[in-house]
Amino acid sequence: MADLQGTLVLVNEEAGALLPRARPGAAMADSVPVWLSSAHAALRVPRQAGTDRSLAVSGEVDERVFEAHPTVQDGGTVLWWLVDATDHRLVQEALRVERERTAFLGRASNLLLSSLNLDRCMDVAAQLAAEHLADAALVVAPLRGTRLPLVTCLRGEIPVASHQGVDPNDVPGLGEALQGFPPVPTRWVDPSVAPDWVVPENFGPVGSIVITPLPGHGVPAGALILLRRAGSAAFTEEEEIFARLFAARAGAAMSAARLYADQSAIADVLMRELLPPPLHQVSGVDFAGGYRPSEDHQRIGGDFYDVHPAITEGDPSLVVLGDVCGKGLEAAVLTGKIRNTLHALLPLADDHQRMLGLLNMALLNSHHTRFATMVLASAVREGRSVRMRVTSAGHPPPMIVRTDGTVEEADTRGTLVGAIPDIHAKTADLVLAPGETCVLYTDGITEARGGPLGDTMFTEERLRRALAECAGMPAESIVEHIQMLAAQWVGRGQHDDMAVVVVSAPHSHHLSAVNGRTRGRFTA
Repeated sequence: MADLQGTLVLVNEEAGALLPRARPGAAMADSVPVWLSSAHAALRVPRQAGTDRSLAVSGEVDERVFEAHPTVQDGGTVLWWLVDATDHRLVQEALRVERERTAFLGRASNLLLSSLNLDRCMDVAAQLAAEHLADAALVVAPLRGTRLPLVTCLRGEIPVASHQGVDPNDVPGLGEALQGFPPVPTRWVDPSVAPDWVVPENFGPVGSIVITPLPGHGVPAGALILLRRAGSAAFTEEEEIFARLFAARAGAAMSAARLYADQSAIADVLMRELLPPPLHQVSGVDFAGGYRPSEDHQRIGGDFYDVHPAITEGDPSLVVLGDVCGKGLEAAVLTGKIRNTLHALLPLADDHQRMLGLLNMALLNSHHTRFATMVLASAVREGRSVRMRVTSAGHPPPMIVRTDGTVEEADTRGTLVGAIPDIHAKTADLVLAPGETCVLYTDGITEARGGPLGDTMFTEERLRRALAECAGMPAESIVEHIQMLAAQWVGRGQHDDMAVVVVSAPHSHHLSAVNGRTRGRFTA
């Protein structure tokens, strides 16, 4: 307790132990810390008796933090209550730091997982670590051959990627970290032995290093190296633990990006086998095809087509167009099986009935419960014409476009494949004169709903009228015309897979030798 002149009136035992020079009669300015005496001097203005919490002050006494709360007594004396707030302040600071770190880890996770590109993920991890954990950071990926992929980032600068032909074991703990072993404590790592490739250019002497694994899904995703300059505070044990928490998130993101890249590569390889092939002229017969999946983001579906050139010149080439029940990836898997089975049956290409029977047996014996419809067409050039044999198995019969614009329907029909033990199909023979065309299509075109009202089917009749306008057109142009009309009809509405294959007899085809080589010359 002190009066308005700053003279101590009362000092209890606890205050005397804390402030040895404080005793009754002594001046506050000589016996208590400056922060407390200054606060008392500010109270010399007369105030109403009572406790005013807004006047509380705090400061240090012997490296501990105290809060001083004044109570103004009647007569003007002030009673100061000193409360040791050191532990409370430490808890508050620890809570603040923990909240900041938790918020940082949340932001870091969002940024790291926002991209499934491995290189981008490494850049983000290095930049975040340099900005929040150290003066510089290196993200090291597992060896690729004899090269070590890494990204280096200085605080405030752009990450730099490189591939170093170095031995990771030259850095203590790095080889173990890349194998997923627990990190080596930073106190065991001598910064002076760090090789030049670890220290960024113009970084200066290294004061301390942290090396920690980047855990992945089953296998390590890499390692994280944190650097602090000489003269900066060394990494504490608590900071090392926090670095591992960050590394766990970075490693998970990198592992996910690498897994996505591997799966994408596998999917691309498989996709190439399932995608319809590009078509062209084969043995004097023009072929063209087009395919549109039911979903714009997909590349494959339940419709398919293939053209198998004859092994022996003069034999027919085999055209296959089919439609598997359903759409999407599951339908595409069965499509791949059908195409592979038909490829194995190519020696029987002249016998459509037997090919369809064997394919039907293969589908019935599989675990698939889906069925398919298809058309087989054999085409061979004979003089200026093209002779064809077409067989439908539950599929819309092909349409023939004559040179005068007449559109005919091939006389073929049959049961679908993969549903019942015995199938029956009728084969039709036809001849295409020069400029005439045979059009094979799936019901995704004729049953496409759209038009002015948005729910009207395109129908075979509209397709027939459209084909009548294509008399004499090249095969590629007919395919483009049909696809354009179908796309305009459905607009942005939903639709099934659409596939079309056009087989045409060229107007004329002369072979001439030039410089000892034979080349084709087409004239209209």
